Amino acid sequence: MVNFIIRQDKKNVFLFAPLQSMAGQTLLTHFNIQATQLDSMVVIDDGKVYTKSTAALILWYKLPYYWKWFQIFWILPKSLRDGLYTIIAKNRYKWFGKKEECMVPSPEVKRRFLD
Repeated sequence: MVNFIIRQDKKNVFLFAPLQSMAGQTLLTHFNIQATQLDSMVVIDDGKVYTKSTAALILWYKLPYYWKWFQIFWILPKSLRDGLYTIIAKNRYKWFGKKEECMVPSPEVKRRFLD
Protein backbone atom coordinates (compact mmCIF):
# COMPACT_ATOMS: atom_id res chain seq x y z
CA MET A 1 0.00 0.00 0.00
CA VAL A 2 2.84 2.39 0.81
CA ASN A 3 4.33 1.94 -2.67
CA PHE A 4 0.91 2.61 -4.23
CA ILE A 5 0.42 5.77 -2.16
CA ILE A 6 3.91 7.05 -2.99
CA ARG A 7 3.16 6.62 -6.71
CA GLN A 8 -0.25 8.31 -6.46
CA ASP A 9 0.56 11.10 -4.01
CA LYS A 10 2.08 13.64 -6.40
CA LYS A 11 1.69 16.48 -3.88
CA ASN A 12 3.59 14.59 -1.15
CA VAL A 13 0.70 14.86 1.30
CA PHE A 14 1.55 11.63 3.11
CA LEU A 15 4.39 10.84 5.46
CA PHE A 16 5.11 7.28 6.59
CA ALA A 17 6.39 5.60 9.72
CA PRO A 18 6.73 1.84 10.14
CA LEU A 19 5.11 0.86 13.44
CA GLN A 20 8.36 -0.82 14.49
CA SER A 21 10.40 2.37 13.99
CA MET A 22 11.21 4.91 16.69
CA ALA A 23 8.87 7.44 15.02
CA GLY A 24 6.11 4.82 14.79
CA GLN A 25 6.53 3.88 18.45
CA THR A 26 6.50 7.56 19.45
CA LEU A 27 3.25 8.12 17.54
CA LEU A 28 1.66 5.02 19.07
CA THR A 29 2.59 6.24 22.55
CA HIS A 30 1.46 9.81 21.87
CA PHE A 31 -1.94 8.67 20.61
CA ASN A 32 -2.26 5.90 23.23
CA ILE A 33 -2.49 3.08 20.69
CA GLN A 34 -1.48 -0.45 21.67
CA ALA A 35 0.67 -1.92 18.89
CA THR A 36 -0.49 -5.42 19.82
CA GLN A 37 -4.08 -4.43 18.98
CA LEU A 38 -3.26 -3.24 15.49
CA ASP A 39 -4.22 -5.37 12.57
CA SER A 40 -4.63 -2.55 10.11
CA MET A 41 -2.97 0.53 8.74
CA VAL A 42 -3.17 3.64 10.87
CA VAL A 43 -3.84 7.09 9.46
CA ILE A 44 -3.29 10.13 11.64
CA ASP A 45 -5.01 13.17 10.18
CA ASP A 46 -5.44 16.50 11.89
CA GLY A 47 -4.59 15.01 15.28
CA LYS A 48 -7.11 12.15 14.99
CA VAL A 49 -6.33 8.46 14.62
CA TYR A 50 -8.14 6.27 12.13
CA THR A 51 -7.84 2.54 11.52
CA LYS A 52 -9.28 -0.10 9.20
CA SER A 53 -11.88 1.08 6.66
CA THR A 54 -12.08 4.61 8.04
CA ALA A 55 -8.30 4.99 7.65
CA ALA A 56 -8.54 3.68 4.09
CA LEU A 57 -11.33 6.09 3.18
CA ILE A 58 -9.48 9.06 4.69
CA LEU A 59 -6.42 8.00 2.72
CA TRP A 60 -8.29 7.57 -0.59
CA TYR A 61 -9.93 10.97 -0.11
CA LYS A 62 -6.53 12.67 -0.03
CA LEU A 63 -5.33 10.99 -3.22
CA PRO A 64 -5.86 12.63 -6.63
CA TYR A 65 -9.39 13.33 -7.87
CA TYR A 66 -9.70 10.11 -9.86
CA TRP A 67 -9.70 8.10 -6.61
CA LYS A 68 -12.54 10.11 -5.03
CA TRP A 69 -15.14 7.56 -6.16
CA PHE A 70 -14.07 5.41 -3.18
CA GLN A 71 -15.99 7.86 -0.98
CA ILE A 72 -19.19 6.02 -1.93
CA PHE A 73 -18.23 3.43 0.69
CA TRP A 74 -18.99 5.93 3.51
CA ILE A 75 -22.65 4.98 3.01
CA LEU A 76 -21.98 1.48 4.35
CA PRO A 77 -22.18 0.88 8.09
CA LYS A 78 -18.74 0.89 9.73
CA SER A 79 -19.09 -2.74 10.83
CA LEU A 80 -19.68 -3.83 7.21
CA ARG A 81 -16.85 -1.62 5.90
CA ASP A 82 -14.46 -3.00 8.53
CA GLY A 83 -15.52 -6.56 7.69
CA LEU A 84 -14.73 -5.96 4.01
CA TYR A 85 -11.44 -4.31 4.99
CA THR A 86 -10.48 -7.38 7.04
CA ILE A 87 -11.29 -9.77 4.18
CA ILE A 88 -9.21 -7.70 1.74
CA ALA A 89 -6.34 -7.36 4.24
CA LYS A 90 -6.22 -11.12 4.87
CA ASN A 91 -6.23 -11.93 1.15
CA ARG A 92 -4.18 -9.05 -0.25
CA TYR A 93 -1.08 -11.09 -1.09
CA LYS A 94 -3.12 -13.84 -2.73
CA TRP A 95 -5.13 -11.34 -4.80
CA PHE A 96 -2.56 -8.62 -5.51
CA GLY A 97 0.74 -10.47 -5.12
CA LYS A 98 3.70 -9.81 -2.90
CA LYS A 99 7.04 -8.35 -3.85
CA GLU A 100 10.02 -10.52 -3.00
CA GLU A 101 12.27 -7.54 -2.43
CA CYS A 102 11.88 -4.15 -0.83
CA MET A 103 12.15 -0.98 -2.86
CA VAL A 104 15.32 1.03 -2.56
CA PRO A 105 13.92 4.52 -2.00
CA SER A 106 15.24 7.55 -3.79
CA PRO A 107 16.31 10.52 -1.64
CA GLU A 108 12.93 12.18 -2.39
CA VAL A 109 11.04 9.11 -1.15
CA LYS A 110 13.31 8.74 1.90
CA ARG A 111 12.29 12.21 3.04
CA ARG A 112 8.68 11.01 3.27
CA PHE A 113 9.53 8.50 6.02
CA LEU A 114 9.64 9.66 9.61
CA ASP A 115 12.49 8.53 11.86
